[in-house]
Amino acid sequence: MKEREVRTVTQFTVLVTDDDQDIRDGIEIYLKNEGYRVLKASDGQEALDLLKHNEVHLLILDIMMPKMDGISATFKIREERNIPIIMLSAKAEDSDKIHGLSVGADDYVTKPFHPLELMARVKSQLRRYVTLGTYNEQKKVEVNGLALDMDAKELSLDGEPIKLTPIEYKIMELLLSNAGRVFSIRDIYERVWNEPAYNAENIVAVHIRKIREKIEADPKNPRFLKVVWGIGYKIEK
Repeated sequence: MKEREVRTVTQFTVLVTDDDQDIRDGIEIYLKNEGYRVLKASDGQEALDLLKHNEVHLLILDIMMPKMDGISATFKIREERNIPIIMLSAKAEDSDKIHGLSVGADDYVTKPFHPLELMARVKSQLRRYVTLGTYNEQKKVEVNGLALDMDAKELSLDGEPIKLTPIEYKIMELLLSNAGRVFSIRDIYERVWNEPAYNAENIVAVHIRKIREKIEADPKNPRFLKVVWGIGYKIEK
């Protein structure tokens, strides 16, 4: 009798939140075909309730929903969790994308979208989420009290932990691991998002502003995260 081959597979759980059942069910089909476990919610409050009782690795979250919209839900989620959030919206304006990113979303997809594009973004976000700390062989780096622990995936300032989203962490990992080096907006976007830089300036600027609000005593006069006008950003040595 042949011995059965046993293979261990890490199964990620994705929570799909949208008030349109057809959209929820359609996304579920594609996610399950990729091997993901799927949870579904019809509004932000239901999503928060599911997060309390389930281990979720990524959230697909519509903005316009009854009871609690996606923006409000993201605020609540970011108080405790740093899991990747991909926002869905029927609005395509840059201002709406920037607003979604500024409250803590990691990516933004405009309806109608191609399911395979959404799957690619899901894979990209999960890949970053589970492989944080791969830019540099260093395990810890510190600059003037701003310290990054790549094993623990944590940033701290003078010993106090700083809560970051996965994208914010990845930006800080890039800049802190290369303190003193200037990275252009294109460099940051392509290295962190792992895709060609298209309309990247506003997206990167929003995340830089959020990071400054967390690490700088005076974000308008930053001590750590400096802009080099006309070139890009760096961590001051």
